[in-house]
Amino acid sequence: MFTLWCNISGELTAVPRGHYHYIDMTALLRGHINIIIASVSSHPAVLVDSSSSLLLSLLLAQLPLFTSAVPAPYRRPNVVHELDRLANQTKNLRQITADLLKEHAFETDPEQHRFKSLPLMNNRASDINSLEMRPTLSQLHADLKSFEHHFAWLSRASRKHHHPALPKLGQMMSLIKSLTSMLEHQMMRVDAQRVSPPSPSMPPPPPSQFDVLQSSQELLLQFRLFCDWAQRVFSVLSTKSKMSAVQ
Repeated sequence: MFTLWCNISGELTAVPRGHYHYIDMTALLRGHINIIIASVSSHPAVLVDSSSSLLLSLLLAQLPLFTSAVPAPYRRPNVVHELDRLANQTKNLRQITADLLKEHAFETDPEQHRFKSLPLMNNRASDINSLEMRPTLSQLHADLKSFEHHFAWLSRASRKHHHPALPKLGQMMSLIKSLTSMLEHQMMRVDAQRVSPPSPSMPPPPPSQFDVLQSSQELLLQFRLFCDWAQRVFSVLSTKSKMSAVQ
């Protein structure tokens, strides 16, 4: 199917229907106006004894309408920029985690395996270059949601026993929620599926502040491993996206 357009000379031009939105109507009108102005400049009498004056007036009146009606060109979201933002946010989280570990460090390693449902951080550096965007983002999101549930448990236990690290823990939880939101936004852009993590199995409430400290140490150590891995993954995915954009 075709749509007929009438040009300045009165000729009909056939344009395939469904493709006419690619025509820059503003530029088309301006071109026609320039033709009339050039004609009037070289033959001033034309403006008096022809219908060019009326046509010029009509075109000038319609120009703002077409200018406002033409939509702005669609810009593809910058995937590389968003992955870099995710890497920076993860780096900030890793630093806060390291600060908390330094402030409340044990002389010996804390008791492990209090949390049975923490994500298993057994990734290998040799696997990082073979990771694909969508499943990798889905898995990182599932792991991050699991850590979010565990830190919510730790926050409740810390409030009960007035743990001194509570303010910084609250700051870290806010950054985790922000990182989760950013990651979900990026997953929507690349059509990555959300993987629902299994319901976490939490330990019983800690009976003392010492037990809270033991639990926080184990959780923070595991989360630092996650941040190390996630930051590297986001950086590698960003680099791969840059290379694919150049090709």
